[in-house]
Amino acid sequence: MNELTVRLLATPQAAPMLRHAVREHLGPESGDAELCVTELPANVVRHVGEGTPVTLRVTGTGRAARTRVELTDPAPGVRPVQREAAGGEESGRGPALVDALAARWGVTRGARTKTVWCEL
Repeated sequence: MNELTVRLLATPQAAPMLRHAVREHLGPESGDAELCVTELPANVVRHVGEGTPVTLRVTGTGRAARTRVELTDPAPGVRPVQREAAGGEESGRGPALVDALAARWGVTRGARTKTVWCEL
């Protein structure tokens, strides 16, 4: 299986690089995955902290039946929560957006890490 792995610090400035890497890996079918690799690190920045080391893994190709996106960070106790954002709020829609795009998604906790994943 074809895998893309990127280790980086979660910052708002990382989003364009991640979208480009996913586009290069998946090809023209990368739209939903690009959105997920923007939202997952943004959630880390907001709830764990900017500059947190993360590992992004994208498994599959644009031709695969399923593409899996995983983001691992060192904060097993901080879980994403899907909530209803009020109309005027500028943030708070990340997990809802991933839920809408993904066939399924979830969180896997380790002793010192957690991985938020989605399958498209």
